[in-house]
Amino acid sequence: MRSQERHRDVGAYALGVLDEAEAFRFEDHLMGCPRCAAHVTGFGPTTRQLLLYRRATPRSVHPMAQPGPQLLGRLLGEVAARHRARRRRFLYGLAASVVFAVAGPGIAVLAGQGDSTAQVAATDERTGVWAQVTTEDTDSGSQVELKVKDGAGPRSCRLVAIGRDGSEQVMASWTVPDHDARMSTVQGGSAMHTDQIARYEVRTADGHHLVTLDAR
Repeated sequence: MRSQERHRDVGAYALGVLDEAEAFRFEDHLMGCPRCAAHVTGFGPTTRQLLLYRRATPRSVHPMAQPGPQLLGRLLGEVAARHRARRRRFLYGLAASVVFAVAGPGIAVLAGQGDSTAQVAATDERTGVWAQVTTEDTDSGSQVELKVKDGAGPRSCRLVAIGRDGSEQVMASWTVPDHDARMSTVQGGSAMHTDQIARYEVRTADGHHLVTLDAR
């Protein structure tokens, strides 16, 4: 497929509707296309809102059903209010966090005084990749901010949440530039709540393990 056609796949990839083969080919394209990599990151809020809609909509409701103007106005107002309240809780949790060491070199955990936010960081001695995950529990699952340093690019990577039941969900995807060890920040989300997550793993798109962060 021509490069111009690959550009048009960015929305389908971000929303997870490409089949496995098409997703793999698009990830190869991402490694050499900073524009598409930026678009994938930009689709994060849209992806999370669609996930919220899917979880909140009964199966009996037709997917193309349209709300009336009054209902839509109330929903938009509620979403805005929840977003402001969630942001305040997130910032308060970070400001009140304390640091303590846990077993294993290069690993630290920050636990907020509130129950809704948590932060964990780790460095893998073998790969040299450092990552920090800050999570916030929400009504529909969890939101995450990932900070990562990885100087072994270019490559496409994923943050995967591993549930306590062994299930896995991809929380975020991004592309590491060529030999760029500067810190990157990625936003993502999962249908799992924070207390359902046992650990987080940063992997390449083809499954190569880079670093593990144990949830606390």
